[in-house]
Amino acid sequence: MEYDVLKLSNQLCFPLYACSREIVKKYKPFLDEIGLTYTQYIAMMVMWEKKTVNVKTLGECLYLDSGTLTPLLKKLEAAGLVTRERSEKDERNLVIGITEKGESLKEPAKTVPEKMASCMNLSMEEVSTLYSLLYKILKADEVCE
Repeated sequence: MEYDVLKLSNQLCFPLYACSREIVKKYKPFLDEIGLTYTQYIAMMVMWEKKTVNVKTLGECLYLDSGTLTPLLKKLEAAGLVTRERSEKDERNLVIGITEKGESLKEPAKTVPEKMASCMNLSMEEVSTLYSLLYKILKADEVCE
């Protein structure tokens, strides 16, 4: 009883962690079809929406640090999906731009969310509730800093 707080089954973090891994695993076959990893896919989602973005903003959108982003962006650039250029206004800022090739992946990628929805055993109401709760947790992190 004294150490019940340390039981894995009593931790909120564990089912979140395990679920995250399982969801990313379910994405893999769909993303393999378009030649992206999950992290590349979420980065490209931001790029499809914004077209150009600085690395700091991209990191904030994805909750990723520069140590994770730099190799990711180098791979996307090597694949011809994005460009990385220093800002003309401030050379300290690295600006990421989507290429025509990167933009062309948007069409095949638009089927991924529907394919993923078919893998989830959740109603639309449950999806909405889960989405709200997860973002509530993410937003709480901003308060803690």
